Amino acid sequence: MGRLFGTDGVRGVANRELTAELGLALGAAAARRLAAPPGSGHRFAVVGRDPRASGEMLEAAVIAGLTSEGVDALKVGVLPTPAVAYLTAAYGADLGVMISASHNPMPDNGIKIFGPGGRKLDDDIEDRIEELLAQGPGLRPVGAEIGRVRGAPDALDRYLRHIVGSVPTRLDGLTVVVDCANGAASEAAPRAYAAAGARVVAIGADPDGLNINAGCGSTHLEQLQAAVPAHGADLGLAHDGDADRCLAVDASGRVIDGDAIMTVLALAMRDAGELASNTLVTTVMSNLGLHLAMREAGIAVRTTAVGDRYVLEELRAGGYTLGGEQSGHIVMPAFGTTGDGILTGLRLMARMAQTHLSLADLAAPMQSVPQVLINVEVADKAGVAQAPAVRSAVAEAEAELGDTGRILLRPSGTEQIVRVMVEAADADTARQVAHRVARSVTAAG
Repeated sequence: MGRLFGTDGVRGVANRELTAELGLALGAAAARRLAAPPGSGHRFAVVGRDPRASGEMLEAAVIAGLTSEGVDALKVGVLPTPAVAYLTAAYGADLGVMISASHNPMPDNGIKIFGPGGRKLDDDIEDRIEELLAQGPGLRPVGAEIGRVRGAPDALDRYLRHIVGSVPTRLDGLTVVVDCANGAASEAAPRAYAAAGARVVAIGADPDGLNINAGCGSTHLEQLQAAVPAHGADLGLAHDGDADRCLAVDASGRVIDGDAIMTVLALAMRDAGELASNTLVTTVMSNLGLHLAMREAGIAVRTTAVGDRYVLEELRAGGYTLGGEQSGHIVMPAFGTTGDGILTGLRLMARMAQTHLSLADLAAPMQSVPQVLINVEVADKAGVAQAPAVRSAVAEAEAELGDTGRILLRPSGTEQIVRVMVEAADADTARQVAHRVARSVTAAG
């Protein structure tokens, strides 16, 4: 059996790979590893979810696992992932659990676990939880020692006060269209932006448990691109299913990706004296254009492996204050322990309000080098990525591109997909090289 935890928790098709039985066992193992010892005081976990239908089943299973180990469960309901992380710290919980598959389609679901303080888990802690999972339950408590379940009616309001309080200026006069992906942002995002002063038009904000990420949100920007000019809005913001991502659209409907958002925020924080060590942290997937823009601005760039957990590790290790991914995971450690799409949207609009500049003007320093990304579905992502024919195709592509571009091939951390990313001086070259390597991946898969 391979490693259970991926780059962002445990994921799979709900009720097939990710079963209620696994949810129960994972909740119990996490309680044994992360909760304070029995008798040491009030032991409890924060449990939240996105609105997909299978979340109700998995929430019940995880809570059963937690309470079977004598750990109380504080149910916060449908909330963004960053809200669960924040509340884990704010309530002083032993651990937090978020049930979501983020941007994945509805049949999938996932279980993300946060340690004390709302921090994502290190690999060694995840490995220990997997070991406990394999061992099975030990002697469980009985009677009054069994954990209890209670609600948290102030959870959303508490999170909203926190993130809206981080905005350095009011957003009055700005109109924003927000696509909530029929997900966890559906109530939180419109309320946050309106509380900060913006006029809000919400789309993709009617979750029914089945329509999360379905033709909407940060993975499907077409509706948002059409809605922003139609409403005469200043910008559009798109979140994913659990609202830890944010992508944007300018007033004309042009996409402003995570690299461009990081450019805007890095310059804003530099000007405010908030950019620690004058450094931005990003991943190997970020466009070469971001590196060029930061070099022009005198800002250093630290590069990590793909995954916001690795960005977080580098931020903590260096004491840096801004990091993120091209996909729209933006992390500001002063305000949260994980990527927060709604916070990102608030800070982006605050820069517009402060400078009285359009989003297009603010993003102009970031000029993308042509980049092509192809996702190839395979049966064994790790094996295919290391196949000799695939490695040979990558080596040939690297020789062809030389110093004018780059190629990155990596297995997805959450799906049976191998990602082929190529940057080149022109779009045709990038496309041709990417498709050639992708064909080698398909053949090996």
